Amino acid sequence: MLYASVSLPLSSPFTPKNTNCFSPSHFSEFPNKFSFKPSPTILSYCFQVRSITLPECRQNENTGTASNVSIANKPAECSNSPELPPRGLPPLVSALKASAEQNAASFHFPGHNRGHAAPASMTQLIGIRPYVHDLPELPELDNLFCPQGPILEAQKQAAKLFGSSKTWFLVGGTTCGIHAAIMATCSPGDYLILPRNCHVSAISAMVLSGAVPKYIVPDCKNDWDLPGGVTPLQVLKAIKELELEGKKLGAVFITSPTYHGVCSNLAEISEICHSRKIPLIVDEAHGAHLGFHPKLPRSALQQGADITVQSTHKVLCSLTQSSMLHMSGNIVDKDRISRCLQTLQTTSPSYLLLASLDAARAQLSESPDIVFNKSIELANEAKCSLKRIPGISVLENSSFPNFPAVDPLRLTIGFWELGLSGYEADEILDRDFGIVCELVGNKSITCALNLGTCRDHVERLLSGIKHLASTCSSIQNPKYRVLTDHALFDDIIMKLIPRDAFFASKRKVTVKESLGKVSGELICPYPPGIPVLIPGEVITERAVDYLLHVRSKGADISGASDPLLSSIVVCDVL
Repeated sequence: MLYASVSLPLSSPFTPKNTNCFSPSHFSEFPNKFSFKPSPTILSYCFQVRSITLPECRQNENTGTASNVSIANKPAECSNSPELPPRGLPPLVSALKASAEQNAASFHFPGHNRGHAAPASMTQLIGIRPYVHDLPELPELDNLFCPQGPILEAQKQAAKLFGSSKTWFLVGGTTCGIHAAIMATCSPGDYLILPRNCHVSAISAMVLSGAVPKYIVPDCKNDWDLPGGVTPLQVLKAIKELELEGKKLGAVFITSPTYHGVCSNLAEISEICHSRKIPLIVDEAHGAHLGFHPKLPRSALQQGADITVQSTHKVLCSLTQSSMLHMSGNIVDKDRISRCLQTLQTTSPSYLLLASLDAARAQLSESPDIVFNKSIELANEAKCSLKRIPGISVLENSSFPNFPAVDPLRLTIGFWELGLSGYEADEILDRDFGIVCELVGNKSITCALNLGTCRDHVERLLSGIKHLASTCSSIQNPKYRVLTDHALFDDIIMKLIPRDAFFASKRKVTVKESLGKVSGELICPYPPGIPVLIPGEVITERAVDYLLHVRSKGADISGASDPLLSSIVVCDVL
């Protein structure tokens, strides 16, 4: 075996300001011990002088080790990032910066050792600094599961901004928060009221908790073939049905806003729930920005939700995979939430993710009332322009008259009058104009506008759609080329609860053989991650036909062991 000889340059010599901090007297208590860890007092003296020392390792062609090459990242042409506020850094960002700037001899994880061994292919892509700041749970960085320092302060400031009684930072995305919220409110056998078009994380949460689903079926019969929200009457009807059956209800779970921005009337739903002491959980993954502008819908917390989980990385500006869980009121046990999160979250959280949550909170808190002015202005201008293009439809509040609001920063555009499916329109816009949208459907595409959206990109989107309209206007009988595709959630037969189906013995059968059997896997077109088959449900011909149809139109099928859907896993049920 050939070993490459690598010379590891050391950081510049460290000269402590207090030369007595390493005097023999400090070691007299440990005459026969080989390990010595300086006390916090010693650290506070020894590291008074700090300067960041980036790794000076030159790339070795045999090992691919990082070289200290300056990588100039060109600023985005339409950057909207404000200047750093004069009063300093957010607490966790500040702690991470100070820790990374210590001239430390590191004998801890991770293995790239503060960037000294960062892979060259990654440093060429993102530079060395992310590695320098990729630190483990050092004492000065606090502990996510028992925060007493900068994490605690960061979470407190987030709670104040978002209006919660307590906020938890999440490094497992909103999925992790939904798992914790349902586990904290539902014990095995408890019922959970939730929309049938919920995100897959709610289904997996029922596997973890043993909760039994009581589905509400949203209305999908509209020009858009899109599910709306959940109405207060639907929630009340579901609660009364469970009360008549003598069932124990653990919680009500609502998705608001939906992926397309449709908001439910959470104020009335929360009144119904709280009159019976039932906790209301809101999947607000797409709504972390709500409530921060007069033209934005009110947030879930402002409408009385007990728990809300937000993807801070979606419309706000934290790093992907970072989210927040907010709690309000006293119906839910906050200690149980903490225990659930400790069970679900990694014991090695990324401080880059955690610090990005703190930074996103600070960015928003600088000017919460006006920070979305430009984004909302661009969204409104785009909608006005799109409505003037023949053959183009724009989703608005009037598209869902039974619901109080649609997020103005979610732009859903329909092409069925041009005879184009959403998949076809998306392919043309991506190929010919470099436009990448957030979500593709049978009849529409959805674009997410945010703080980083710039006018140049909006104008490119409008140009692309004008091109589509002009080139497709000659199609004969265009409306009949795009068939209506209502989601099939209204004929559910549940043989096993999700938890029992998950642990049941299973086998793989052909699609034809699967009809009438109990599904052993969760299958859904993605995005938006809305399940069509859930473990424990009887497989119907309509569900299979729908899945085959959307796959033929270009949708990705998530969860299926056979992505081509020539076979399906079923449960062995007597």
